[in-house]
Amino acid sequence: MSDDDFESVINANLIGAFRTARRASKGMLKIKRGSMIFIGSVIGSMGQAGQVNYAASKAGIVGMAKSLAKELGSRGITSNVIAPGFVETDMTAELNDERRDDIAKAVPLRRFASGDEVARVAGFLASEGARYITGAVLPVDGGLGMGS
Repeated sequence: MSDDDFESVINANLIGAFRTARRASKGMLKIKRGSMIFIGSVIGSMGQAGQVNYAASKAGIVGMAKSLAKELGSRGITSNVIAPGFVETDMTAELNDERRDDIAKAVPLRRFASGDEVARVAGFLASEGARYITGAVLPVDGGLGMGS
């Protein structure tokens, strides 16, 4: 993997998330409340051959979110990570049937998530029902990452 390939993914996923959090925190600090919800990946804890850049960026998001939880929690701001597994998207739709079946067989629920399933978890984390959850990584991976 070239330096450019590594750096472009780190810049998009990790540095982009940091810059967004830094900017968003200013308003949250003024009102002394807020929810930071980062999108990680099961690959951030499991790893994946050929995806060192992606795995590193998503693992970095977990460390960043946990650090932000400790830094901002006393000011009423939560920081959590949703860690999806394979999700039905345009990108996964391009996989051939054999590859999709192989992936689904590795998932205990034997299917990919829908985008709505991931979105509902984000909605929960942003709700009053999740005000006492911070520094957490919530897997939305059908059991793929158990034990990782």
